[in-house]
Amino acid sequence: MSSVWSRIVGTAALCCCTLAVLAQYASFSITPKINSPYSRFGLGNFVNQYYAGPAGMGGLSAAFLDPYHLNLRNPASLASLQATAFEVGLDARYSALEGGGASQGIWSGNLSYLALGFPLINPINEALDRKRSDFGLGMAFALQPYTLVGYDIKLTSTQEELGQTTNTLKGTGGTNRLLWGNALRYKGLSGGFTIGYLFGQLTNSRVVAFDSIEQAYLTEFLDEISVNGFFWEAGLQYTYDFKKLNVNGEREPSGRRLIVGLYGNSADNFNTNTRRFAERYNFDYNVQDTILNQSGLEQSGTLPAAFTFGAVYEDINDFRFGLEYGMENWSGYANEAKPDSSLSDTWRLRAGLEWIPDHLSYNNYFERVRYRLGFFYQADPRSFNGEQLSEYGVSVGFGFPIIMSRQRISFVNLAVEAGQFGLADTLRETFVKMTLGFTLNDNTWFFKRKFN
Repeated sequence: MSSVWSRIVGTAALCCCTLAVLAQYASFSITPKINSPYSRFGLGNFVNQYYAGPAGMGGLSAAFLDPYHLNLRNPASLASLQATAFEVGLDARYSALEGGGASQGIWSGNLSYLALGFPLINPINEALDRKRSDFGLGMAFALQPYTLVGYDIKLTSTQEELGQTTNTLKGTGGTNRLLWGNALRYKGLSGGFTIGYLFGQLTNSRVVAFDSIEQAYLTEFLDEISVNGFFWEAGLQYTYDFKKLNVNGEREPSGRRLIVGLYGNSADNFNTNTRRFAERYNFDYNVQDTILNQSGLEQSGTLPAAFTFGAVYEDINDFRFGLEYGMENWSGYANEAKPDSSLSDTWRLRAGLEWIPDHLSYNNYFERVRYRLGFFYQADPRSFNGEQLSEYGVSVGFGFPIIMSRQRISFVNLAVEAGQFGLADTLRETFVKMTLGFTLNDNTWFFKRKFN
């Protein structure tokens, strides 16, 4: 099996050289956005669910809390929003595939996310009324990709009876998530939940050619699987404010605090609607026969349960540092339309740091910039030859504040993640991913104007 795989990866970079022949197949219309052979398994390659701000800090999410940035990974954070936040993210990724003595560089990019969140209790109203409520309410909507499928590879093998056989494998598609999150805060304790809808389509094609047999038929197998289903997530956050004595001898918040958070979900079910098509060709005799044509095949599947826990220590106007650990039960994953029993449970570790030199600086803009650094390591549920895939890397980020009219603060966030994914002795992907996020804040929503 390992020798077969080495042939796959050794020719992955050269898979586009037979377009003239493939133009006669149904799979010619398949144009993958990426070329990752591992995306054949499961639902494809996973897309990070955090936004550009946390991305610079290694993807912290369980205890990440910011009054001007959204964090839908832990919906409990929505209750602490101080302004309406509209976030949009764009990403570009360069991947260098290496394996079997061959290598290939690939550029890809996409819209990362669209999200809108807002506090249901406007803090300006509290300031004008000269009182501070112990309660906070927040809500958010988001649309973002969840998994991505894209590969275009060739497998060549030799058998004694058939001679040389070539399999051309192509795939495209993926899944997306539409989310609605809500949160409630009482003093330092926040709780939230997210209800979402998962949808998308996975397309997989395999073309078999018997190279050593003259005038042999070529056979194509095509599967198109539509995925849809509802899911839920819930989270908690608790903030402990450290206090100090003021000039009157009273204890008041010092600006430093510890935030602990957790979020997770139980196993969620989804439905599939599959079309299976098989056809064979003989170009010498101009023959084209349909072998199989099924559509409307309805089946089901199960997404895994997950849990993440983390903590962040911060000075509100100076720095923050956090750690988190997460687990996902991918051994419980099931998909009747595309069975895959090789998936394993996963875990991940993330660490991140953010530093603001001087948030009140007027004469030096770069002292108000948020500088971020992070690290991540995670096991992937997919395995090959009994060895589980892994991904690790580092990240750097910058949060550039922009003062809008009426002193509204918005941000342009830039994050760069660099790391490796896969297996060193088969196929390894070295990547650099850049995410550019725009966070536009407005503090006038739900503002009650009063006239004396």
